[in-house]
Amino acid sequence: MKILMFLSEISIPLILFYIVGFGILMKCKVYEEFVKGAKDGLKTVVGILPTLIGLMVAVGVLRASGFLEMLGKVLGQLTGPIGFPAELVPLTIVRMFSSSAATGLVLDIFREFGTDSRIGLIASIMMSCTETIFYTVSVYFIAAKVHKTRHTIPGALIATMAGIVVSVLLAGIMV
Repeated sequence: MKILMFLSEISIPLILFYIVGFGILMKCKVYEEFVKGAKDGLKTVVGILPTLIGLMVAVGVLRASGFLEMLGKVLGQLTGPIGFPAELVPLTIVRMFSSSAATGLVLDIFREFGTDSRIGLIASIMMSCTETIFYTVSVYFIAAKVHKTRHTIPGALIATMAGIVVSVLLAGIMV
């Protein structure tokens, strides 16, 4: 275990020294390239900021209005019989849009049901095996100027559904 701790502590500095050393060996102006990359990164942040703010505001409005809870109750009548708790429906929906908002919902679930409950376990596993589909598509695809997303969203929705199914199954095994 000590060797893993040691490796985790030195890995980032080693990578940084490797990059700088390689740049020096290649006679590259490392600092100038770093500054150029930082400027490009800042331009990307400015470009995606409106989309990011729009998504966060929309999720906040849906959560504050009670719409997500209402939707959870309605859809929970369909998901309950197949083993997916109604309390997790809002988390499933929010997770596709915002990881930070989903984390807030998970913390609420932990407070209400506990971390070791079946619902808490499903929420934990689901957070680690699903992705913020619409956030990723809207923010990163816009930043990369990708316009043809034909199979991206259906594929991501299928992967998310698989993650949800697996989280329910794994939580059932663990409880």
